[in-house]
Amino acid sequence: MAEPKPVTLITGASAGIGAALAQVFASHGHDLVLVARRTAQLDALAGAIETLGFARPRIIGADLTRADAPAQIAEELAANALEPNFVVNNAGFGLHGPAAELDRTEQLAMIDLNARALTDLSLRFLDSLTRHRGGILNVASIASFMPGPGFAVYYATKAYVLSFSEALHHELKPKGVRVTALCPGPVDTGFQARAGVPAGYFPANFNLDRSVERVSHDGYEGLMAGKRVVIPGFHSQLAAFLPRLAPRGLVLALMDRLRRD
Repeated sequence: MAEPKPVTLITGASAGIGAALAQVFASHGHDLVLVARRTAQLDALAGAIETLGFARPRIIGADLTRADAPAQIAEELAANALEPNFVVNNAGFGLHGPAAELDRTEQLAMIDLNARALTDLSLRFLDSLTRHRGGILNVASIASFMPGPGFAVYYATKAYVLSFSEALHHELKPKGVRVTALCPGPVDTGFQARAGVPAGYFPANFNLDRSVERVSHDGYEGLMAGKRVVIPGFHSQLAAFLPRLAPRGLVLALMDRLRRD
């Protein structure tokens, strides 16, 4: 019986950072499996990657807010004699507004997607990741470094992603498995519209960091270099660093002022 073929599994690949990461991995010779709910967009991306002369990615339509979705993905991979050597957990969404006023079901779905599904897919394929000495790229955020009034659940899920990824990086490094948390600042994707973020919410300086191409390139290079955390862009690095120095109460007050302004 032939050995399973190694592939890079990318979630949330239908648009934004996920689609850009798919193009970067493909350009470096990785065979891809792309996962998202919107299969039409996945198919278009797969065609675009094939047109550039790279192997056409396989696509899997799945709703990762469902608890059974990771098992569904694993079953489809096994049925096609595929196994991950890299896992890219990019799928996620945010919601803007006071937590008490937002829909509770949607907020719980955010936890399911941003934290539970990411954890499941990070752990589910560790045997094949170890065999291939591959890695995991978990897309977090500069939100990981601070509390977020007005984004309470989203910021909390990203803090979880960073903490989990850093610990997993330490645990798996002796086995030759790389784990990297990619922590971009505000990137010009469909995230803001989905989250209900008003225009002009983020400081203008962050525009310097708002390139999906830059973020995806830095994420790929950081993963391959075995970095624990990657924060693309100077202003994002500064925003991630300063909350570590300031009292937590002051950070909360500043974040709330940003939201109100």
